[in-house]
Amino acid sequence: MEQSAGETKPPTSSLTLGEGLMLAERHRREGRLKEAAVLCGRILEVHPNTPEAEHLMGIVAHQSGMLGEAIEHVRRAVELAPRVALFHANLGEMLRVAGQPRRAVEEAQRALAIDPNMPAALNNLGIALFDQGKFDAALVQYERAIALQDDFAQAHSNRGNALQRLKRYAVAENAYRRAIELQPGFADGWNNLGTCLRQLKRPEEAETAYLRSLELWPNNPETLDNLALALKDLDRLEEAAELLRHALSMDQKNSKIHLHYGAVLLDQRKVEAAAAAVERAYQLDPNDHDCVNQMGRVAFARGDLEGSLRNYRRALALKPDLADAHNNMGNALKDLGRFREAEKAFRNSVRLDPTISGVYVNLADLKTFLPGDPLLLAMERLAARREDLTKTDRLQLDFALGKAYADLKDYDRSFAHLIRANAAKRTAVSYDEAATLSFFERIEAIFSGETIATKSGGGDPSSAPIFVIGMPRSGTTLVEQIIASHPKVFGAGELQTLNDVILTVRGADSTMAPYPEFVRTIDPSGVRRIGADYVARLRKVAPNGVRVTDKMPSNFFFAGLIHLALPNAKIIHCQRNPIDTCFSCFSKLFSGAQNHTYDLRELGRYYRGYEQLMSHWRRVLPAGRILDVQYEDVVADLEGEARRIIAYCRLDWDARCLHFHKTERPIRTASATQARKPIYRSAVDRRRVYEKHLGPLLEALGIKA
Repeated sequence: MEQSAGETKPPTSSLTLGEGLMLAERHRREGRLKEAAVLCGRILEVHPNTPEAEHLMGIVAHQSGMLGEAIEHVRRAVELAPRVALFHANLGEMLRVAGQPRRAVEEAQRALAIDPNMPAALNNLGIALFDQGKFDAALVQYERAIALQDDFAQAHSNRGNALQRLKRYAVAENAYRRAIELQPGFADGWNNLGTCLRQLKRPEEAETAYLRSLELWPNNPETLDNLALALKDLDRLEEAAELLRHALSMDQKNSKIHLHYGAVLLDQRKVEAAAAAVERAYQLDPNDHDCVNQMGRVAFARGDLEGSLRNYRRALALKPDLADAHNNMGNALKDLGRFREAEKAFRNSVRLDPTISGVYVNLADLKTFLPGDPLLLAMERLAARREDLTKTDRLQLDFALGKAYADLKDYDRSFAHLIRANAAKRTAVSYDEAATLSFFERIEAIFSGETIATKSGGGDPSSAPIFVIGMPRSGTTLVEQIIASHPKVFGAGELQTLNDVILTVRGADSTMAPYPEFVRTIDPSGVRRIGADYVARLRKVAPNGVRVTDKMPSNFFFAGLIHLALPNAKIIHCQRNPIDTCFSCFSKLFSGAQNHTYDLRELGRYYRGYEQLMSHWRRVLPAGRILDVQYEDVVADLEGEARRIIAYCRLDWDARCLHFHKTERPIRTASATQARKPIYRSAVDRRRVYEKHLGPLLEALGIKA
């Protein structure tokens, strides 16, 4: 009989054995674990060798987090009553939680030998087999349990888990939905459904399921982690990062959460913060193949391509069928110019997982498609399943198919894929056109001829930097490769360095001063600090080069500041036919933030803003300060243009500059494959085969069709 407030509980000796066990069980069910444990202890003092009391004591200890003690009590119950199936079933589950799946299977099998129709034992056996990676065998046990007890919600959810591991996602979804139909408040069931929906490329629905799980079990780190992955799929990176920080505040020892946080930070290009998160994950689990793979991504982001390859190889040693590591390895090998090895790595990735759409983009960049190409057929098969793909999957496939059909000279079909790919990408990125065009205008207004004249004459005297600027796809990579083939030049590639230095400039109140506005008030010492800071950072990248190229195309925004802060630096401006330049941008899925390139009208208007700013620099900077290089001229007269470029850089001529495609150095741009080839003419007038589709671009550029 339940005691009311103020009553004295009867002593154990006044209860029968059955009454004592019933009261202890009531305490346990109502969460009074301490009272349940005390009562079980008293029962065993009075009635030693009582298997039910030992078993109940074990259950209470398990719920109290004392797993070792729980196992000892239930093992004692089994010894006292070896023919009770429930005791074996619960001992097996405890052994499984303790990391002993083989012994867990044995105990579950003993329970079923006693009672073959015990759903809980069948479910427990399935879980133990699942933990051993025996997913087919686990599925059999779950289905046997469900056949005996169709309203067994946990068994339905576990069945979904096994089906997921067997990649039978649609059937798994049904299993999870049956579980939560039976038990709407089943938080794990909603969480598992969310993960299944992510696998089915339905991240919006996955988000809804995870949010429902969190309503039922607030602040569960595992579910927060899963929700973050769904948001990552949706390119909502800052929300994902915030969720992962919240999850880590509650579970600092979860290596997966640290790892996923690092992956999101990498996508945000916060490389050093990502490195710290991945390193923490590695400390917690140094043999996790996913962690080692992410360490490779960190090394790649830092520019350590050989280091990234070492990590990818180690990840594959741990898990040879890790498709993502093969793909990542292909990217590193491509940037190193090892194209055959890169193609092999990409093909291995596709073979292991034909659904990773990003790999097709990488492969398409490396090869020329021919009629009947098996890779094209594979892409078409995958693209036909558009409803099974995420938006990112679809747009990646469309970019790859656009390239493939261009190779096959089916230009109408090629453009149809490109227009669809770019439209999808445009909806996924944030681009404020008005703010961007205003930025062009503010630069031009502030960098007047008078400003240039009054603020010139200082800066850092270093002559090491060579800036290669211009629009993306205008020949900047080709020009840098020509220069970097000179033995006295280090080709540093696209550096964020100048932008990072500019972000350190502070105003009188010590707050960050915006560019270009700070130029109005900066004094000679401030200008010199900008130049010196840039050179110091550049020397960390290239400590030994007499000259160092910085091929960040968007440094054209800073040409006037470069002139002031680095008066002896060289500035080479690359130009190409504007339609060819813009269409080449439109045909590429950039890894960086080129968010103005995914709409033909926006792209054309951006180009006009860039063109106007470059004309302004020519007017206000001293004559000859910027060397203009026309891509088409380089193609027509490589030696003449190469000699002109090298002379402008005040370097002696070296014939190796003509054989730039043989120079072994990392090239980390969208033009990595082209820069490894000798000069070719096929990119000149490339837009002509698409011109009938380019009306919006021509209109924005102010060019009559």
